[in-house]
Amino acid sequence: MRLTIIIAVFIGLISLSLNAHQQKMATTTVSFNHRVDNIEVMHKFYLHDAEHAVRDLFDPSADILSSKATQNSFAEYVQTQFAIEINDSKQLPLKFVGLELDGKYIWIYQETAIPSNITELSISNGALQELWPSQLNLVNIEGKGELQSLLFNDSDQWLNVSLAE
Repeated sequence: MRLTIIIAVFIGLISLSLNAHQQKMATTTVSFNHRVDNIEVMHKFYLHDAEHAVRDLFDPSADILSSKATQNSFAEYVQTQFAIEINDSKQLPLKFVGLELDGKYIWIYQETAIPSNITELSISNGALQELWPSQLNLVNIEGKGELQSLLFNDSDQWLNVSLAE
């Protein structure tokens, strides 16, 4: 009986592992770094998804693994798909900081100065949703009150969070 349970759990874990990347998902962290007075934005995409995306978005022979130009094109694309507005619908000017390939992920980094008297964020994140309607983009906001999360599906344009003072 115990061996049967162990085998069932093992098979379940293998099946979860095989299906783990079926769902298209990216994660962005918006972090208030009060030490340097910046909002830091870190986008994390599965490299596998980015590989397929650049072929559909730019060129069927695009190679994100070995081409710095393709990596930069993908980073530019992500930046056009992401925006933050504050209190009065004023869009924050996000500056590109860089990108890196890290194992099975590609990271894209942006930053901007923390505006004064910020009480609310409106965020838009449509990256890859025109390619894959099932793409979900999770945005975590940290460093200003409790951690808050927004989940974008293909029908979401802008989502809002109130920030603690």
